[in-house]
Order: sequence, then structure tokens, then C-alpha cells
Amino acid sequence: MAKTYREVLFWASSFLEDAGIDGSHILYVFLGRKKWSKTDWLLNWNREMPEAEEGQLKRDLEKLKAHYPPQYLLGFEEFYGRMFKVTEDTLIPRPETEELVALCLAKGTPEAAYVVDVGTGTGAISITLKLERPVWQVATVDLSQEALNVAQENATKLGAKLDFYLGDTLSPIQQPIDILISNPPYIGVEEWEMMDESVRTFEPKMALFAENHGLAIYEQLAKEASQKLAKDGKIFLEIGYLQGKAVRSLFQTYFPHKKVSVHQDLSGQDRMVVVE
Repeated sequence: MAKTYREVLFWASSFLEDAGIDGSHILYVFLGRKKWSKTDWLLNWNREMPEAEEGQLKRDLEKLKAHYPPQYLLGFEEFYGRMFKVTEDTLIPRPETEELVALCLAKGTPEAAYVVDVGTGTGAISITLKLERPVWQVATVDLSQEALNVAQENATKLGAKLDFYLGDTLSPIQQPIDILISNPPYIGVEEWEMMDESVRTFEPKMALFAENHGLAIYEQLAKEASQKLAKDGKIFLEIGYLQGKAVRSLFQTYFPHKKVSVHQDLSGQDRMVVVE
């Protein structure tokens, strides 16, 4: 006997919960595949689900049960109101990083500026900044050619003209930087066991983990930025919630004449450091 959308999704959600997985993941994937809003869902949930769709849902369930991230299943994630392609070569963009972008837009100049995004991944930060501030010249750097390929694809699709560089932190950048922004790898190797299994298993390790308790890339950025940042240049960094004090101290050492401040995310955790 045919089942309604609501019956199938309720069963699927319970199936995941019983396996210790967030049950909302299947609704997220289902709505993404259907291109339905929550309103579409409410209007249609008493309709019968076609067999083909139920087959797809069961295949998705098996993947989700194995901790496969729902964003990779769909192949996209929303960031700052735009859809970005994601693959296993890129980190999945997260809401905290939207807050970093918003802070940069609020504190950055409305004038023309040379902006560099280090560790671009999907290109979510750099593409968003370029589209929100077309007068900025935005360059983006990543160690992974595969990640840069995804970022270039996203930039083309969304109509953002950027400069792409394959390289380590600021090594490819030759001109003075007005705004440096980065969400670098900041998880210490010792935190491995605390990570969600889907992150540990499927997201790119190079984009997650750093030596020296997660501080190694900040040290490299601080050192290189002290040589390449313009006189009135600013730096915007995403950090781990326990790293505020350490990262602030590190950048204050390299930039003794600038103000270095720690900013909280919407849940009240230390999440960003600004040098200005």
C-alpha cells in the first residue's frame, strides 16, 4: 500500500535516530532533491510518495546511516543566500563563517581594496565578498588544486571574477594586502576523538587539522602578513572557540601597533579575531 510523504519521512527520521544519527538529515536531503521549501513540504506531505522517490530516499538513508554528510549527498550547500557546490575535496561551509564574512563587510572599507582569502575551499568567503563588494579585487589561495577547481566552478556559476592561486598561505601574493581573511585549519590533532564522525571520515583533513594545538597556520599567517599587509590593512580570522586568547596574543606580537580583538558568534562562543 502506498504511503504518504509524511509517513515515509517520519519512518526515515526514526530509522536514523535509532542509529544515533540526527533524524533531520533525511528531510534536509529530501527537500534539497525535490527543490521544495518548508511550505511546499507542508502543502504536499499528505500526498502519496512515488515508488522511484522512495527508492532514492532509501539509498540516501543508507549513506546517511554511514555518517555521510547530507551536503555531500546533495552536492551543494547554501551560504549567505547563495548555493555553492561542495565535494569531498572541500569543507562544507558553515553558519559561523557567514558571521566572519558579515564582520568583514561591516568593518572593511566600502572603497576599492585588495582582498586575499587564504584556504578558500568552495570559495564561499571570497565569492561572497566579491559579490557583496564588487569594487574589491579579491584573490583566493588554496593548497589543494581540487578545492580551487570547485571554487572556480562556483565563481563562474555565481558570476564572481576572482584571482585564483595554488599555494601555501601568502606565498603566491605579491602586492600589499588591504584585507586578509581566512578560515584556516584550526583543529588540533589531539581533538580528533571529539570530532563528529561524519567530519572525521569524509571532510578533507588538510582543511581541518593543524599542528601545535591547531595554531600552526595562524603562526604562519601572522609572520607572512607582517611583511605583506598594507599599512592600514585589516585581518579577519575564524578561530576555534577555545583559541581566542592564544590567537589574539600571537597577532598582537606581530602587529604591536594595531588593535587585536576577539569577537563572539551568535551562540556566544569566541569565533573571530580581528586585527585593525
